[in-house]
Amino acid sequence: MNKFVSISLTVALAVITGILAQVSFHIGPIPYTMQNLGVMLSGLLLQPRYALASQLLYILLIALGLPLASGLRGGVAVLLGYTGGYIAMFPIASFLMSILTRAYLKSRSKTLVNLNRIDTAVLLGLSFISTLPVYLFGFLVFARYALENHSLYSWSINVSSFVHFYTNSKLTPLFIASVLVFIPQDLFVDNLLAIVLSKNIAKLIESRGLKID
Repeated sequence: MNKFVSISLTVALAVITGILAQVSFHIGPIPYTMQNLGVMLSGLLLQPRYALASQLLYILLIALGLPLASGLRGGVAVLLGYTGGYIAMFPIASFLMSILTRAYLKSRSKTLVNLNRIDTAVLLGLSFISTLPVYLFGFLVFARYALENHSLYSWSINVSSFVHFYTNSKLTPLFIASVLVFIPQDLFVDNLLAIVLSKNIAKLIESRGLKID
């Protein structure tokens, strides 16, 4: 892609991430959003520096007060809140996904356009690796708040009970509630959908005489 298209797609994916953050649903007491789809799409479609820039722009827009965080929230307070750790790592996750995707496709002499089922499975595994920083830092920030906030801790206990996991450790229910319960949805809904969509978007881009780098 030329520089203009790359920049345009960088901005578009930052906004798309914010829009997808508003797509939410609950299973029992667990809230899910689709914003990780935007993070992974950035990594799949953009070169590493643009993937990083896209999610940094997303964070900047939130900091400026645009209601692009989940629940139509915006402002610095969102980034410094108990979910701020996840958002802070979106640029790293997108950057890693871009690097790993391009390294894999190059090793297979392939592009996004001609992915097969094996390629999709590999990219799905790479998406999980790319998202690990989000889970780790998200958990650390969430735990810091939850250990001092009765409501958050009670919610975590409730979620742990929902998945029938019981423990005497204070951190274990927090890890379950802030990480484990979200992995299946992130991996098999957001990330998988991102891979499928990236293939179709790449086809559309190439039909216009351009190419995903």
